Amino acid sequence: MSATTADSALLARGEAAFRAARRQRRLATLVSLALLAICLWAAARVSEFYPSTLAAGLPRVGEYFHKLVPALRWDALLSGPGTEGSIAFWFYRLDDWAWLLLQTSQMAALATLGGAVVALLLAFPAARNIAPTRGLNLLTRRGLEAMRTVPEIVYALIFVWAFGIGPLAGILAIFFHTVGALGKLFSEVIENTELRAWEGLRASGANWVQACRYAILPQVAPNLISYALLRFEINVRGASVIGFVGAGGIGQELNLVISSNYYEEISAIIVLIILTVFVIDMVSERLRHRVIGAEAH
Repeated sequence: MSATTADSALLARGEAAFRAARRQRRLATLVSLALLAICLWAAARVSEFYPSTLAAGLPRVGEYFHKLVPALRWDALLSGPGTEGSIAFWFYRLDDWAWLLLQTSQMAALATLGGAVVALLLAFPAARNIAPTRGLNLLTRRGLEAMRTVPEIVYALIFVWAFGIGPLAGILAIFFHTVGALGKLFSEVIENTELRAWEGLRASGANWVQACRYAILPQVAPNLISYALLRFEINVRGASVIGFVGAGGIGQELNLVISSNYYEEISAIIVLIILTVFVIDMVSERLRHRVIGAEAH
């Protein structure tokens, strides 16, 4: 057999193998898509997600949003709060709503700060690579899972029943969920940390707490602060929602105007919430980038 014939036969076998592998990949892709379609269909049936119901409800959603649009007039846009069609008339309770928004943001700030501190303390035993004992590690991880599994709204309902209507119930609800969420994130950051400094301190006689403080914490602090700031943004939005069950803040007022069908007040409060979250997101993003930049330098 000549070299040319051998090369041709090798090329043909390679091409045949490539076509067979491509057919196999296509078949695997088709099977995966079919399984995904079956799972989506089953999920839609179980959750009663019917296209007919969706098509019937969409016009009503549009109608509701149309009612939320304020009746502003160009000729009265900048007039005082006593003139219908003006922005001041639309936001005629701006002072009350601004105070409730401040209360909401302070609820989120206090709960985030307290939750981050407790999450930091629990993150060290929850990290597999530095946990003092296997049992403590499992206990801490399961506890954090339990705290973040329960939705904030459920915590709020419990604490409203225990402490009454007001911001305290909202703060505690956000606090417990924050501990669970940040505890997981903090422990994962610790698990990805270089352990040479840790091993050096432990070998020199430092106890577990000292090694955590001086070997691990300085390395992970920028990432922990970044996660805590991100959680603060999430908690501001969460604090607006849990007010619906009487946990204080702007959410409680929003629930009142929604139940009373005060459409222009609903839209005014929603606009204020969006602006507040937008400002907080911008400030938090700048702080996060500064923290990460300081870590990089």
